[in-house]
Amino acid sequence: MRISRVEVYALRAPKQERPHWTSHFIVPQANELLVRLFTDEGIDGFGLATSYTPIDYALKPWTSGLADLIVGEDALAPERLYAKLFGLTTSKMASERGWSKEAMVRISAAVDIACWDIVGKAARLPLFRLFGGFRDEVPAYVTCGYYREGKDNHELRDEMQMLVGQGHTGFKAKAGGIPVPEDIDRMALMREVIGPDCDFMVDPNRAWDLPTAIEAARLLEPLNPRWLEEPVRWEDDRRGLKLLAQKTRIPLSGGESEITSYGCRALLEEQAIQILQFDCTMMGGFTEGRKLAGLCELNHVQIAPHHDCFIHAHIVAASPAGAIVESFTDPERDPLQAELFEDPPAIKAGRLKLKEQPGLGLTLSEAAVAKFGQRVL
Repeated sequence: MRISRVEVYALRAPKQERPHWTSHFIVPQANELLVRLFTDEGIDGFGLATSYTPIDYALKPWTSGLADLIVGEDALAPERLYAKLFGLTTSKMASERGWSKEAMVRISAAVDIACWDIVGKAARLPLFRLFGGFRDEVPAYVTCGYYREGKDNHELRDEMQMLVGQGHTGFKAKAGGIPVPEDIDRMALMREVIGPDCDFMVDPNRAWDLPTAIEAARLLEPLNPRWLEEPVRWEDDRRGLKLLAQKTRIPLSGGESEITSYGCRALLEEQAIQILQFDCTMMGGFTEGRKLAGLCELNHVQIAPHHDCFIHAHIVAASPAGAIVESFTDPERDPLQAELFEDPPAIKAGRLKLKEQPGLGLTLSEAAVAKFGQRVL
């Protein structure tokens, strides 16, 4: 089965008047690359790549010949095509054409997911079953508590009450953007609203130096977080995580900010984290995500992938190491989760039930693609 045609879109949303901030950067509402692959046997698939920075860098290769390297390839050989595209990160040709390493990391992930979608459809099986089929339902949490201009504790309480009303049983709060004592007050308010029995996670997005992280973890312990995510600054985060792990009983997580599976492997080698949070839409696709899930299982580490619950549910459901998926159920924060797919799996009472449709089991909304998408190829 050969790839006969490629379509590419940049998915964007208009800028918000009150953007959502993490500790130190604005989170885009929609900023993704959509790749659609069509085959000579009439089966098609799609994949997504996510970026925190403007997605334009990942568009240039499509306008300067990249599709020629994909058309004609075997759609049922995702390992081979992934290796070919990822290999362009160290290619003279890619350098000459101005295809950046980051672009090829993202693009190879999106194409890989699209290939696996085709594989599942050809096999007439959902991907979570092809990947192992350990379960057909996974826990899901909602990410919340972003900083916004003028947002006070009254607005924060309203937000949390809205999410509780949606039926969530797990909540991940943003931290690290204000002095620690003020953040702890925010975390305590959120814990109060959701109650003692819900999962509560804290994500400073690598905001703290090591001494601050140690102190913050000490103050957070009474709130019983399920995990503390990427708490230490980027420049020495792996060693910092290892040292922090020796000072706190809160499980630590990380991996969202790694750009290769080798970086995620190094996190495990440091024995610093209990939860790995790779993102198949930011690097590696399912080809590398499956390998990391197996590696985590063998190292007694759970996986809780970053972003896109509908895609990552297949990895989490397939593996005994699978823990939970991340969701964004406020359409203002993430309109793509709300609108990009027709009839996606429902999240009810903190659980996401996968469907039995083949491949990703997701149907793109052509109206949403038209609304958010810019056709690139």
